[in-house]
Amino acid sequence: MVVIEDDPGFFRMRPKGKAMSDPKTLKDAYSLILEAIDVGIYKPGDRLVESELAERFGVSRTPIREALQRLETQSLLSRDGRSLIVASLDHNQLAELYVVRSALEGLAARLAARHATEEEVRLLRIMVQEDRALVEKPQALSRANKRFHKQIHLASHNRYLVQQLDLVHRSMALLATTSLSFAGRGRQTIEEHDAIVEAIAAGDGDAAARALKDHISRAFETRLRQDSMSPERQSI
Repeated sequence: MVVIEDDPGFFRMRPKGKAMSDPKTLKDAYSLILEAIDVGIYKPGDRLVESELAERFGVSRTPIREALQRLETQSLLSRDGRSLIVASLDHNQLAELYVVRSALEGLAARLAARHATEEEVRLLRIMVQEDRALVEKPQALSRANKRFHKQIHLASHNRYLVQQLDLVHRSMALLATTSLSFAGRGRQTIEEHDAIVEAIAAGDGDAAARALKDHISRAFETRLRQDSMSPERQSI
């Protein structure tokens, strides 16, 4: 996966004729666009123009075109007339996504309790401890939260499960805001993460799965509360 800097300045258009020296493949173009959506450079409803993306990333238009087609087939982009826009999730899609996420993440925690190495458990504990300093910084905590969950996925030592969770988390990129910005949610999340790690450390698969599913359930509830308070909902 291509790493995108948090600074939006990373995405400033390069001067014409200053494309990246090494040729870009479909995988590179796909990763660049996906990461740009994930970090909020492109938000739900934003229009993606092939020529602008090619110039911005210094990539030829052919892999950009193919990457856009791939993102559309994955429902990360949708059609608005002849234009492609970053897709958004309606209430039912959001609920469906969280159902699948809860089931898969719970399984990852259960397997991690069985297969995680001592080093992986120590890393998870370090992550929880370091993330306490980010409680009042929701965007930074959101990025740390993704790293934490990814580490649990890897600790499951099941490559097929990791692949499916990657697909789920790609769709999570379509959520324009983080539930961690809701008052008190950051601190609550850290305590939930701590409970998940301790269950994994104890080798208790049932408790780990239950703790992670409860964590996802609370995150979903928080997001629903956020949505209910949005200006768009208030004006209905």
